[in-house]
Amino acid sequence: MPTIDVKNWDNKTIGQAELPDEIFAYPYKEHLIHEAVRNYLASLRAGTHKTKTRSEVSGSGKKPFRQKGTGRARQGGNRPPIHRHGGTVFGPVPRDYSYKMNAKEKKAALKSALSRRVKEGKLVLIGDLGIEESKTKQLAQKVANIGVEGKALLVDTMENTNLVLASRNNPKLHLVDASSVNVYDVVNSRYVVLSQAALQRLTEALGNE
Repeated sequence: MPTIDVKNWDNKTIGQAELPDEIFAYPYKEHLIHEAVRNYLASLRAGTHKTKTRSEVSGSGKKPFRQKGTGRARQGGNRPPIHRHGGTVFGPVPRDYSYKMNAKEKKAALKSALSRRVKEGKLVLIGDLGIEESKTKQLAQKVANIGVEGKALLVDTMENTNLVLASRNNPKLHLVDASSVNVYDVVNSRYVVLSQAALQRLTEALGNE
């Protein structure tokens, strides 16, 4: 079972923690990670394309003239598709692009992504992610102090108000609750920074089959 140093915001080692093999030494499965990311992005699609049918376009539904005896083709209204300003037949309508993915596969993909970060040395464990003030600049300095550069995924609890406020204006930092970590967030960040409490919650969630 691999171990990892527990650090504080001053980048000093204050202890060590064990990382369960079944989660943080999981084999790298690129196809699973790809599928999980694709699944996540598909669920975010809004599907805003839309055309109006004859029942939705403006105009009267009144029959323009009688059915028989005029010598003209029969008409049932002013807005059928064959007319100018008429409705569209079989046009695009908003739809849900999301699709189901096996929960076991999602867990496996997350384990694989986290194991990759451990292997690369880009998973950082902090004893406590609490900060004194909700200052964006102050948090950015603290993150730089622990050797984290570029995009970072912070994993703690959304009850950590100062951390929530300090991270939300920084495009390089993304804070998620330990119960809401997903593969896309891990893959989209160069570093993963966890608190000890978050590590425990994440281990419990991924350890339950």
